[in-house]
Amino acid sequence: VDKEKGYIDLSKRRVENEDVIKCEERYNKAKAVHSLMRYVAETQQIKLENLYQIVGWPLYRKYGHAYDAFKIALSGSDEDIFEGLEISETIKSAILSYVKRRLAPQPIKIRSDIEVTCFNYEGIDAIKQALLAGEIHGTPEVPIKIRLIAPPMYVISTLTSDKELGIEMLTQAIEIIRSVILSNGGSLDVKIAPKAVTVKEESELQAMLDRLIAEQEDVEGDDFEES
Repeated sequence: VDKEKGYIDLSKRRVENEDVIKCEERYNKAKAVHSLMRYVAETQQIKLENLYQIVGWPLYRKYGHAYDAFKIALSGSDEDIFEGLEISETIKSAILSYVKRRLAPQPIKIRSDIEVTCFNYEGIDAIKQALLAGEIHGTPEVPIKIRLIAPPMYVISTLTSDKELGIEMLTQAIEIIRSVILSNGGSLDVKIAPKAVTVKEESELQAMLDRLIAEQEDVEGDDFEES
């Protein structure tokens, strides 16, 4: 309480950063849960308060936070978060459907820019062989794509829900490309190490790609999965 001004000071200025993060996390969790509960209440034509009494509050008591219960359901665990609750299959299905659609982790774009060159006889074929070796290192969970920016610059990227795994996989793919191109007398230089990219950065990249592709439409033989 600010005695001089006569009101409660709700600003974050005197709050420790750690406490701010924790409070914001609780707020965002509660906001996500409330959005779910409101949506299900509206679609199933039941009172929001009743839905909280049937599902929301019991899950808060059981798991500490209803959001954590929904994340368990999303993880594919065999645990039935609704066990012991008097809830119809219709409402249960509506909740799980919303959870899978709205609370699932959003894929993250991981990207790295590399320069690959080879001035030996194998030249372009050696570069394509190296890039293909890096691309096939990808998995269904972490697919790897390589696109030409402008010779000798390439962008290697993946879309995955696991940021750390995505960075690790791109790093491994780059080392595979490096090994193959070096064995053919070429070289690889990492211009931008693997990192998560923002929507703005990705938009700028796409604009640059579109511009360079338009400028080099008449160039043949140097493209590798150009888009």
